[in-house]
Amino acid sequence: MAPQASRSRRGAKLLASAAAIAVAFALFGPSALFVASPSSATAAATRSAAAAAAAATSEDDQLLGRRAAMAGASLATLGQAVGPAQAEEGKPFDVLFELNLGGESKKTASFTVRVHPEWAPLGAEQFKKLVEQGWYDDAGFFRVVPGFVAQFGLPAKAQPRLPNIKDDPVKVSNKRGTLVFATAGKNTRTSQLFINYRDNTFLDAQGFSPFAEILDDGMKVAEAIYSGYGEKPNQGLVTAQGNQYLDAKFPLMTKIVKATVQS
Repeated sequence: MAPQASRSRRGAKLLASAAAIAVAFALFGPSALFVASPSSATAAATRSAAAAAAAATSEDDQLLGRRAAMAGASLATLGQAVGPAQAEEGKPFDVLFELNLGGESKKTASFTVRVHPEWAPLGAEQFKKLVEQGWYDDAGFFRVVPGFVAQFGLPAKAQPRLPNIKDDPVKVSNKRGTLVFATAGKNTRTSQLFINYRDNTFLDAQGFSPFAEILDDGMKVAEAIYSGYGEKPNQGLVTAQGNQYLDAKFPLMTKIVKATVQS
């Protein structure tokens, strides 16, 4: 391979990565937890990044593959260090979400998600732990974009910041009805989650790893979550004030009455 061609192709990868990062920071800032809409400038940057990366040589791809394999081995080692509940792929289990749908009617409804530790063991373990602690009880769906996602996971009362958990490799695509952790970048997952309202497969390459799926006709309930506030609620204020802020500014918001691990 000619040295000049190699430098040019590697440069394309660097420029693509820089473009994606720059757009993400410009739109959301370094502390926001998000999943970007495919219609946004972030999606355009992602598509450009993918096109640039596709021009790389097979030699570079093999190098990246070796690095990915090493990262996977490191994650497996971490799982063994933190205990068998995270290290081993456990059996699927169900979690029942009881909702107050908000809006003018404030009807109640529920849906069940099936958690698959074999999809994303670290995410599944974190979710189960938080559900059992009551973290999601009375929490609001503060970002709802019809045809894209419904996001939640900031607690009803302000809490100390949770430690980040490591990323899981993406084993299952971001299909309609899957449940996924939101992120602010690599290895920044804590408690925020989103429901995919459609097949958002473009998120797979960005590292969003589904760990659960909504069962049966539960998507009818999920899609009835109040969407009138869109993306207006401020995540920083929700984090700092919880429902004191949401109830005052967004009284029609859908809330989780209770989330329960089913035996």
